[in-house]
Amino acid sequence: MGQRTELQTLLSSIVGVKKVYFQAPPDNMMEYPCIVYELDRRDTLHADNNPYRITKRYQVTVIDRNVDSKIPDAVAALPLCSFATKFTANNLHHEVFNLYF
Repeated sequence: MGQRTELQTLLSSIVGVKKVYFQAPPDNMMEYPCIVYELDRRDTLHADNNPYRITKRYQVTVIDRNVDSKIPDAVAALPLCSFATKFTANNLHHEVFNLYF
């Protein structure tokens, strides 16, 4: 099983999440509450001018109509996860996290 599919499984196991999407589909096809994640960055450590270790960072966005949703707290509790920002659009609350996985 690949690393991204393991992350998909982990995010899908969070209680209260209806759907988990890798790279968001059009808004009219999404079910809420949901989690949308995408590869955001790769950090590469080099040794002897060769890549030694590559760490992937994903941007994970929790989207929910409920402003008091418990889902963002569950995502924030994941190892190597940090809060990035929060915003509201179309009466949907978005909380964005950076997750190294």
